[in-house]
Amino acid sequence: MKKIKLILDKVIEWLCITIMGAMTILVTWQVFTRKVLNNPSTITEQLAKYLFVWLVLYGAAYVFGKRDHMAIVFIVEKRSLRVQCVMKIIQEVLVGLFALGVMVYGGYFGAVRQMGQLDAALQIPIGVIYSAIPISGIIIILYSIYNIISFIQSISAKEVV
Repeated sequence: MKKIKLILDKVIEWLCITIMGAMTILVTWQVFTRKVLNNPSTITEQLAKYLFVWLVLYGAAYVFGKRDHMAIVFIVEKRSLRVQCVMKIIQEVLVGLFALGVMVYGGYFGAVRQMGQLDAALQIPIGVIYSAIPISGIIIILYSIYNIISFIQSISAKEVV
């Protein structure tokens, strides 16, 4: 399971790096065409917006998987290690349920509903852009499962010691 997580981490890292690089090029071109050529490119502006949304969703899933997200931990840290692990497992289950219900289920049906609507500038289905929501939800669920397994293993290891 750890190897799968490491592979998923690398894929998302490179995806985010690629998106950020593409956004940098697109926005630079947008500024050049607007200020120098006095003829702004609508395609690059729209594409940069969509890439930014993807970067936020995939980046949020990545940060969640790394457990580097913001958290209020002062209540949890005042408990015993065993209770801390149980509270973290409950947190992961709740986040996983949210990701499943809202992001995967709701995001999937939202994306499917928008497949018939085309973006005016890019002429691609809006559902393609919305597809980042259920995909990032699936990634968050995978990270939640990994974290739950890790917490259970740490509880077991502490009981053996």
